[in-house]
Amino acid sequence: MNFLFIVQGEGRGHMTQAISFSRLLESQGHRLTGVILGKSKRRTVPEFFEREIQAPIHLVESPNFETDGNQKKVSIKKTILKNSLKLKTFHQSLNAIDQIVSAENPDVILNFYDLLGGLYNFLYRPKAQFWVIGHQYLIHHPSFKFAPKKPVDKFLFRFNTALTSLGADERLALSFLPQVRYAKQKVRVVPPLLRPEVKLLEPKAGDFYLAYMVNLGYAEEVIFFAKANPCLKIKAYWDKKEAAETEYPLPNLSFHRVNDRKFLQDMADCRGLVCTAGFESVCEANYLGKAVMMIPVAGQYEQACNALDAEASGVGIASVDFDFAKLERRQRVETPSSSQYQKWVDSWPLVFREIISENVVREPESIEIFPQDSMPAIG
Repeated sequence: MNFLFIVQGEGRGHMTQAISFSRLLESQGHRLTGVILGKSKRRTVPEFFEREIQAPIHLVESPNFETDGNQKKVSIKKTILKNSLKLKTFHQSLNAIDQIVSAENPDVILNFYDLLGGLYNFLYRPKAQFWVIGHQYLIHHPSFKFAPKKPVDKFLFRFNTALTSLGADERLALSFLPQVRYAKQKVRVVPPLLRPEVKLLEPKAGDFYLAYMVNLGYAEEVIFFAKANPCLKIKAYWDKKEAAETEYPLPNLSFHRVNDRKFLQDMADCRGLVCTAGFESVCEANYLGKAVMMIPVAGQYEQACNALDAEASGVGIASVDFDFAKLERRQRVETPSSSQYQKWVDSWPLVFREIISENVVREPESIEIFPQDSMPAIG
């Protein structure tokens, strides 16, 4: 079967998931014909993605989060306003996607949580099956716990997730752990997507902590805590365009441009990982048996939910800031046994064959905006 990916370009998690899924396709005898990557002016396409995806990459401008003046907190108001002013641009992007789909004629379009992917499937009704994948789709599972006290943010999170999956034939919900499958739920819980390189690493107990931040404003916090704790050695990775390959603001702190190979090796060698509350890096660190502390990006509700889910699954602890001393003081967080977790992660070939067997003759479903039988409630 021929697959075409649509990938959200915000952050790095969706891109690494796309790389991992492309390797899975290859191992199972399927083909990736191309990748449509949502771009923004804030970020450049990382070299590792261009190198590893091994398929033509088509760039289209796609909606992205906007941050405050400190490049730290996500501003929902600013995000809605700026993206609303680009509706003509996004319409052009949808037309570009349609031209690519027509040229590639894929059997399956797989959307990695890009908003335009869901809108394209709803508006253009391609012949290909439409699948979506991401940790965010776990919200459709009855066991999922939402972060409390933010009803409007919760509504927007659910609404955005629904838009990315309009009319999906498969909603693949990445999960830290297996979940009970309910007959009526319209989501399939699947393992984390880890790159094969992770499984080849040999973990060591190093003398430094590893950090990753999706927004540049958090660099000030890392510098502050490195100054306050000179005995702690920190290696931090960021996505700053004009930065040197490596910078040393303090004797015990270094900043590094995003490099997938160096980051993975440092993850294998570090004492623990401190990062914003994404999904992929936490899964990789857990696979390598590393302690993890997560800081949800301010204003990004889904990251608050990620942190709750990670704590409930026993794969890390949450924090409101980059206080490395918290991880230093805390003993190793209880996590699923390595053999249990690795067995779950390594079950992807079997899971994938099951998905294929159930979809290859399935008739497309009627398009539903909200798969849980109703509009997402505020509260």
